[in-house]
Amino acid sequence: MFRIISERLTAEEYIGFLKRTDLGSQYPLKRFEERIARLVNTVSISLTARNDDGLLIGVLFGLTDFAYWLYVTDLGVDRRYERQGIGRKLMQTAHEMAGGEKDIAVYLVANENAVPFYEKLGMKKADDVMKYNHIEWTEFTVE
Repeated sequence: MFRIISERLTAEEYIGFLKRTDLGSQYPLKRFEERIARLVNTVSISLTARNDDGLLIGVLFGLTDFAYWLYVTDLGVDRRYERQGIGRKLMQTAHEMAGGEKDIAVYLVANENAVPFYEKLGMKKADDVMKYNHIEWTEFTVE
């Protein structure tokens, strides 16, 4: 069993979680810890999934205007807990918190391995997104 909670994580707990998920390869190396601290402290929606022992097994971070759109920045599940409905429940809860299915459009950038999951949720690939990215992106994996 698991429960979904709206809570702020510490940077340390989130970095520890990243080591147990496939999210740990999506961040650039430059100022990693400083930027993760800013992320966990300022994101609009911060949801966690915890097992009965309180272990962090899922996370969803999202940015929203609570009127029209929700942009999911992070959605991950501990590899040992995948395929138990945790990601689906995190997405449903975030959508409801942002304003509900009738008002809120959901956007995200999906890792290629996660595309089938998002398609099962009814999401479709879109070509109408603009991008402005001048970030030095030195890839690494959180280990």
